[in-house]
Amino acid sequence: MTAPQTDTSSEIILHNYPQSPVAEKARIAFGIKGLSWRSVKIPRIVPKPMLTPLTGGYRRTPVMQIGADIYCDSQCILRELERRHPSPSFFPRADAGLMWSLSRWTDGDMFDLAVKIVLGSVGEGLPEDFAQDRGRLYLGQDWAAGLKAANAALPHLAAQLRAPMGWINAQLSDNRAFLLGADPASIDAQLYHLVWFIRGRWDRGPAFLSEFTNLERWEQNVSNIGHGTMSGMSPDDALLRAKENEPITSARVDPLDPQGLVPGMVVTVSPDIDGGEQPVEGSVVMADCYTIALHRHDPVLGNIGVHFPRAGYRVVIQS
Repeated sequence: MTAPQTDTSSEIILHNYPQSPVAEKARIAFGIKGLSWRSVKIPRIVPKPMLTPLTGGYRRTPVMQIGADIYCDSQCILRELERRHPSPSFFPRADAGLMWSLSRWTDGDMFDLAVKIVLGSVGEGLPEDFAQDRGRLYLGQDWAAGLKAANAALPHLAAQLRAPMGWINAQLSDNRAFLLGADPASIDAQLYHLVWFIRGRWDRGPAFLSEFTNLERWEQNVSNIGHGTMSGMSPDDALLRAKENEPITSARVDPLDPQGLVPGMVVTVSPDIDGGEQPVEGSVVMADCYTIALHRHDPVLGNIGVHFPRAGYRVVIQS
């Protein structure tokens, strides 16, 4: 008797590595929603030969895969999780717009500041390949000079981080469990990954955070949420999942798109900073003010849908 085939089209796969702070954001998001998911471990630095066939060259961590649809950047990951699994919601109050706006701060200036503190505190102690990889990504072409500048400016950088930590500590001073109240929200995951990063990767992180007792209580509450139910998966099996499925996004036109994007148009997409990264090329399936989805055809895997946020990403029309 032939065993029944398992439907793999909705299985959540996260391509990540344990030390990644942004992957920790996604893992906490899975915990908030109580989801089961598969974990594929990827290298910390390029090359990432078992990931880039799925993404078309995007190399940041994490990447979420569901069937033959690939979600790049935690913005896309959280938005798709909320669409597919609306309860419990990442937005337990009527503050979704505010939370997305705040996430541009936690994922932007705050994350850049945390990276400079962590990299600067290690300085010349960083392994050369890791220093070059992350330095180019976050500190620009002259990353070695940027690394030295971050090391020299550590007291100033810590002072810049101290003020927002104080604001958050004050937000939690009424003994609320999470940032918005009794229930965890997306902004808890989006802020927690920074605190997790500072505590775990900066040698002075625990001492620095000890000043903020309300924040430390909140930090423990978020940690207690956990990561949902995780089981491992091999990179080969993840590629097979993409090969045996088809992308599900339907073609859609946004008549107000400022760039005039329409389905079938060939474009490249890349982070809107000069991090030395390879743009991803594909044909537009849909684009709105939040997301763009590209169609790619891989000679081995077949049809792949790659999804990016619009905020923080540059779309360049090729034809």
